[in-house]
Amino acid sequence: MSEQPRRPRTSGKPYRRPQKDPVRMLAFEALRAVDERDAYANLVLPPLLRKAREKEGPEKFDARDAALATELVYGTLRRQGTYDAIIADCVDRPLREVDPPVLDVLSLGVHQLLGTRIPSHAAVSASVELARVVLGDGRAKFVNAVLRKVARDDLEGWLERVAPPYDEDPEDHLAVVHSHPRWVVSALWDSLGGGRAGIEELLAADNERPEVTLVARPGRATRQELLGEEAAVAGRWSPYAVRLSEGGEPGAVEAVREGRAGVQDEGSQLVALALANAPLDGPDRRWLDGCAGPGGKAALLAALAAERGAFLLASEKQPHRAGLVARALDGNPGPYQVIAADGTRPAWRPGSFDRVLVDVPCTGLGALRRRPEARWRRRPEDLDGFAPLQRGLLRSALEAVRIGGVVAYATCSPHLAETRAVVTDVLKQYPGTELLDARPLLPGVPGLGEGPDVQLWPHVHGTDAMYLALVRRTS
Repeated sequence: MSEQPRRPRTSGKPYRRPQKDPVRMLAFEALRAVDERDAYANLVLPPLLRKAREKEGPEKFDARDAALATELVYGTLRRQGTYDAIIADCVDRPLREVDPPVLDVLSLGVHQLLGTRIPSHAAVSASVELARVVLGDGRAKFVNAVLRKVARDDLEGWLERVAPPYDEDPEDHLAVVHSHPRWVVSALWDSLGGGRAGIEELLAADNERPEVTLVARPGRATRQELLGEEAAVAGRWSPYAVRLSEGGEPGAVEAVREGRAGVQDEGSQLVALALANAPLDGPDRRWLDGCAGPGGKAALLAALAAERGAFLLASEKQPHRAGLVARALDGNPGPYQVIAADGTRPAWRPGSFDRVLVDVPCTGLGALRRRPEARWRRRPEDLDGFAPLQRGLLRSALEAVRIGGVVAYATCSPHLAETRAVVTDVLKQYPGTELLDARPLLPGVPGLGEGPDVQLWPHVHGTDAMYLALVRRTS
């Protein structure tokens, strides 16, 4: 009789197939896309959530599932720097030697432990189960060991351990506590003009979930119509703004679906309104948006221009973004045109326009609430890459506007190298210009500083950190 093959020795415990948790699986998938493809969560997450809602059976998402998945993704990305410091204290190797997928599972687990109300035992067990599914049993044991160490203390206790004292290294302390790269902390502090309270409030605001803000495009929708939606309240500063409270879904709003309203931060609305209301010398018939993609400001400007019988030319260099602009402007009641053109190589004659907007490409440090991963991707040297383009676009705008017309230079960054430094440098080359005081054109908005330019702040105004300078051609 032949000898039977021996079974491999086991621990005595029966094998259990790991259980998939659809919410955490989706959150992990989103984080991997952000890490592997340099994707942005605000672009990756919506289609993943939409697909999960369309599924049938136990993996179909409801509103609570979607809210938890969103919190796990954005919360983990916002606090990545803090969580990395904590994880580094709990492992016996440099973080760069931990496989990125393992680090994503660990970060999701740490956020559940330290940044949510999920009970510790549930946070650990759910994270270990996720690790078993996506990493295998061996690395799941590593995840379990690390998270059990993390679970021994709360966030405040961990920060006391891993953040250097403020008195010894203020910038590094703030970087760890508020999860920003040190160079970003330094740059934002310079822009604020010093003081501990202001920088702490700003960094904390960057880690808050931003409200969803809608704009009622004039002549197409009214704020009163939008206020009839569930969970809608009036905006703080713009007469066209409506905020949706937590859980409000823009896609459920009929005016948004029809393009008569859109999603637009109130800071962006204020920039467009300030240009539209700036005093001119002479006619007011032709407007230009020289960096129009993806189309939010262009849509508002086109609607405002239509009310006055003015024409808007919306120019965007990238053809696919020009397509987004065309979609945003579709149905505008007044005359407009969308073109794909390089704003530094104008497709129009000098002096052709009465009002010109250039919302220039930048580091995006003013929108870290919405794109938290941007803080980890940007480097100080990126400023040198943007500088020639920003100056070139402002020069082209000044040449495009007629004498007596107004240019708005805007950017979603408070970094001084992208704001006042650009305006100051370019205006030295154009003596026939003057800076207008932008503050009266933002009526009712407090904390606008000494002028004449304006810097908005998340912690002061509840908006993205938009910068605005208005320039009139005088000769």
